[in-house]
Amino acid sequence: MSKLQELIKELCPDGVEFMRMDEVFEMRNGYTPSKANDRYWNNGTIPWFRMEDIRQNGRILSDSIQHITKEAVKGGRLFPANSFIIATTATIGEHALVIADSLANQRFTNLTIRKSLVEQILVKYLFYYLFIVGEWCKNNTNISGFASVDMSKFRKLEIPLPPLEVQNEIVRILDTFTSHAAELQAELQARKEQYEYYRNKLLTFDENDEGVKWMTLGEIGTFVRGNGLQKKDFTEIGVGCIHYGQIYTYYGTSTDTTKSFVSYDLAQKLTKVKSGNLVIACTSENIEDVCKAVVWLGEEDIVTGGHACVFAHNEIPKYIAYFFQTEYFFQQKKKYARGAKVIDIKMSDLSKISIPIPPLSEQQRIVSILDKFESLVNDLTAGLPAEIAAVQEQYEYYRNKLLTFKRI
Repeated sequence: MSKLQELIKELCPDGVEFMRMDEVFEMRNGYTPSKANDRYWNNGTIPWFRMEDIRQNGRILSDSIQHITKEAVKGGRLFPANSFIIATTATIGEHALVIADSLANQRFTNLTIRKSLVEQILVKYLFYYLFIVGEWCKNNTNISGFASVDMSKFRKLEIPLPPLEVQNEIVRILDTFTSHAAELQAELQARKEQYEYYRNKLLTFDENDEGVKWMTLGEIGTFVRGNGLQKKDFTEIGVGCIHYGQIYTYYGTSTDTTKSFVSYDLAQKLTKVKSGNLVIACTSENIEDVCKAVVWLGEEDIVTGGHACVFAHNEIPKYIAYFFQTEYFFQQKKKYARGAKVIDIKMSDLSKISIPIPPLSEQQRIVSILDKFESLVNDLTAGLPAEIAAVQEQYEYYRNKLLTFKRI
């Protein structure tokens, strides 16, 4: 940091130059070729980026999940390598550096550094500054049908361009932070894989294992389908509720508190969830998430609604929930999944799924082991996730501080 301060003092005693976004970048909209036209997609080799690419592969992208053909390239022009894509509709503000010639869907605006400035600006410096631009985008939207960035203001947004020596030092410092975070993420991923391995191993039994009964879910418990709950029904206080969408995005294996509530009157009409019950999301957009389950461990009854079902049983609750996360369960549920864009599994089919039932003492032993693993890889207040969150907070603080300059 002292080296950077010396550089700024030496090279920028009076501040730095600012330039408008449209002075720094050539801007082009992304677009989606017709999915009905096979010649646009079959045997395509040109990267075509979507939000899924950022979620799956990070913010520096060399290839995409989906590809298009040359015939699909609008106007014959690709986004050149070392361009940026930034979401200006839908998931506003998310961005990535793309290091290959490519295209992107209509959620993104492409930013290509103007040729006259290529030797004056480091790509990586702009990559880091676009995190600040992304936050600006979230606060400067037009809403007419769907949210989108106010592009007239976006083009006029000014960004600081310090000398190359200063840019280099900023990139070096921020790369150190991101490298440490990447190491922690790699460690977390390794632990998750180890956790999944032991979870599958602990929950795998031979049919001849002593004391283990092989039963169907329908034989050990009962399913009740939820109904009627919508997000617009949420209230600040009242009866706790679990919406099926929250099972994917918010809850882990178990919980004793709810994120949301509904009125007492509405709760009388919804499906009840008692302590120890599983709440299962029976509908999803993909086969991986369908039947994701959370155990309710609170003392008071709560409720759930449509696209979810409640499973009541007399086994150790978290043993059943952990079983729902195994490869053995996944292979069984795949046989009963129905639908294309929306995947659904009927309760009558769920009841047919086979599950090994060891004695309660063995169930509890397995749960105790898996609880420790899950805390290590998922607990936001302890273990690796907490350390990653602390590093991320520190990184964001210094990133914002390092990228704030006095204007000449």
